[in-house]
Amino acid sequence: MAVLGVDGWRGAWVGARLEGRSVTLLALPDVATVLAVPDVDLVAIDMPIGLPEAGVRACDVAARRLLGPAGSAVFPTPVRAVLATDDYAEARAISRRVTDPPRAPSAQAFRLVKAIRALDEALGDPPSERVVEVHPELSFRALDAGVRDRKGTARGTVQRLGALGAVMAVEDALAAAPPGVPLVDALDACAAAWSAQRLARGRGECVGDGTVVARRRPLRICW
Repeated sequence: MAVLGVDGWRGAWVGARLEGRSVTLLALPDVATVLAVPDVDLVAIDMPIGLPEAGVRACDVAARRLLGPAGSAVFPTPVRAVLATDDYAEARAISRRVTDPPRAPSAQAFRLVKAIRALDEALGDPPSERVVEVHPELSFRALDAGVRDRKGTARGTVQRLGALGAVMAVEDALAAAPPGVPLVDALDACAAAWSAQRLARGRGECVGDGTVVARRRPLRICW
């Protein structure tokens, strides 16, 4: 059984194809290419799939609670109406009109909008059950409770390499990675792949309140 973990990367995507302990890193230019990776049973992607119409996603709140001090890594998901624009000021105005109390996406969250829109368009209606939303920080925490330091730091990198090394040949994958793939995104894709593997085996976990929104998208994050 092979699975795919996916992390966003500067307008493109990093994939980690995992089969047993063997993992291969892929540079994927767009969502169509992500979904076309052959012979994978499940795709776990670090990008919002279910978008709220007005409120805050219960799964985001639960994920931040589970992560404690590291919860800031879970960005509040933009409301669906924001997908209509690529202008940040307009997105903020739209969001404030449809939320109560009014809220607007952070600049960091808004940078994800193009990728969220591309994924939303590619998934169709209803979305394929073989594609699930994950968050790498939840994956790392479930994999090894000792992963506590921020990603990108020296300590955080060593912690993540150690956790992944226990379940896959991550160093071999990094050595053979496509040119230019950042270490942080590669490790996040590998963590997503580990979650995909356990979800495909029926051992995964999810947070969310069971809500299904527009285009039959579930509001949940799995790992």
